[in-house]
Amino acid sequence: MELFDSHAHLDDEKFNEDREQLIQQIKEAGVTKLISAGYSLEGSKKAKDLAEKYDFIYATAGVSPNDIPQTKEKLWIMLDKMKEIAEQSKKIVAIGEIGLDYYWNKDNKELQKLAFMKQIELANELKLPIVIHTREAVADTIEILKQNEAVFKGVFHCCPLNRELVKEALKLGFYISFAGPVTFKNSKNAYEIIAMVPNERILIETDSPYLSPEPLRGKRNDSRNVKYIAQKVADVKNMELEEVAKITYQNAEKIFGINLENKS
Repeated sequence: MELFDSHAHLDDEKFNEDREQLIQQIKEAGVTKLISAGYSLEGSKKAKDLAEKYDFIYATAGVSPNDIPQTKEKLWIMLDKMKEIAEQSKKIVAIGEIGLDYYWNKDNKELQKLAFMKQIELANELKLPIVIHTREAVADTIEILKQNEAVFKGVFHCCPLNRELVKEALKLGFYISFAGPVTFKNSKNAYEIIAMVPNERILIETDSPYLSPEPLRGKRNDSRNVKYIAQKVADVKNMELEEVAKITYQNAEKIFGINLENKS
């Protein structure tokens, strides 16, 4: 059985002491593809460097709503630099993570929206999908996507368990990626939301080192734990774990344009 972790942060400082050893352990555990996701200039560059060092790692480049500067002038400079990073490697397979976050930042909503729209434009220019972060910003996120088409679609990463968001995201052609929260005992509507998503649109991720799934909640997360999210999907959909692994692997290859041998 092979697994694809569609969103991890291998550049995070929590991995500084054992990153190389852990990467080897991840591959040995059956996670034979993963995306190291950028969220800032520095994070995107580190993700790119990791992807170029390891053949089974790919990367995204983007500036998240929690990492944008506080003026338009600085934002333009940052996005120009981010574009340079995104153009430097074929191992960069999406623009992200980008989007809106009104949980941490409520006083710069217009600048967040601008950064989101401009990075959708960049993704279209580079012919890449987008990876979306949205938190407490469902209506504005959907509205922007309706008015600013992401031509190559993309993924709602660590998708909030919000019925309306998932419904609209699927209508717009996006994939839905589930992470550790769907395994939490207090995740009341995880079953319903997972059941809403067609098999051909589901991805799984860890968002590591954060959001460790049950039964490892509270510990440092890593890509080996993506199996717990796969198992949750299998339980909800009454499928075998191996079948969920295969489907989500193929879905990730498809949306990120990774042309590899077909998994049998």
